[in-house]
Amino acid sequence: MEDVKDTARGDGAIVPISRGVRDLSAIAASIMRVLKKVNTHRGLYESNEEAVKQHLIGEIMSALGWEWDNPEVVRPEWRTDEGRADYAIILGGETIAYLEAKNLGVNVMKREEPLRQLAKYCFSTGVKYGILTNGVMWVIVKAFEVGSSLRERILVSVNLLNEPPMKAALKLSLIEKSKITEIERVSSLLKALELSFMGLVKEGYPMEALFEYLKIDKGKRIVPVYLLEGHENPKAAYVYDNGWKMLPLPERTMKGVLLAVLLYMGKKAFGDEKKEIMAAYEQLKRIPLEQGKAREILVKLEEEEKLNISVEL
Repeated sequence: MEDVKDTARGDGAIVPISRGVRDLSAIAASIMRVLKKVNTHRGLYESNEEAVKQHLIGEIMSALGWEWDNPEVVRPEWRTDEGRADYAIILGGETIAYLEAKNLGVNVMKREEPLRQLAKYCFSTGVKYGILTNGVMWVIVKAFEVGSSLRERILVSVNLLNEPPMKAALKLSLIEKSKITEIERVSSLLKALELSFMGLVKEGYPMEALFEYLKIDKGKRIVPVYLLEGHENPKAAYVYDNGWKMLPLPERTMKGVLLAVLLYMGKKAFGDEKKEIMAAYEQLKRIPLEQGKAREILVKLEEEEKLNISVEL
């Protein structure tokens, strides 16, 4: 049998992973490593800016595609007319951003002075973007724009300490080496999504319904098992477990969905529970099962195991 395959893309829609769909797992993994370091050595990072640069910022920037030890793309202590920027970030031979580092004791979200200094570095040399970070808080700003304040030019802000890793990974992905030139366009899309979502919430629409709306890809008919009649021939099965996951079907029947769910549960279980589930799975493979009965068992499993199971028709 094939392994369970995640198919929830960054915006939550249920689609097979394919070309064009962003994989943020490497960035999320680097975030988790940074958080582990901070949890273990917070005192070091609150007092030692160099440790922040090497252990935390370098970890994240490397995951974003910037080779931290490659002078072709990252150059430390870069001179400007307003002083030295901690790093010049270079793309295609041109400096596209300056990165300014602070120790973990500096709240870069609230302190105005470091952001203003970074903007001066950028403005003095015509560099378009500035990145201010203490390793866990990240602020990305557009350096200059007529008629706008510095705060209005913030494109993205991320706090790894209080945001889910995948959400933080999505926001940080805007400064990936391969995507940074699109940062203004994509940040506008994200802000529009957030504003639209909160606007609908204020109109009285429940968040759960809006999440479901965003999760379903156009052109697909995804139906919860409790709404099925039992005679359907599903194309795919999905279970929600910290994101939607696609379960490979051994056959396009409700029995096939039940087998896929049991196999998924068996892989997650341990000890005697695992043995019981896998025994039920092996027994079910050998016997015929009427479609309606398979649907009833699935609904009961949802209730007892607190699962969310849906199928694509």
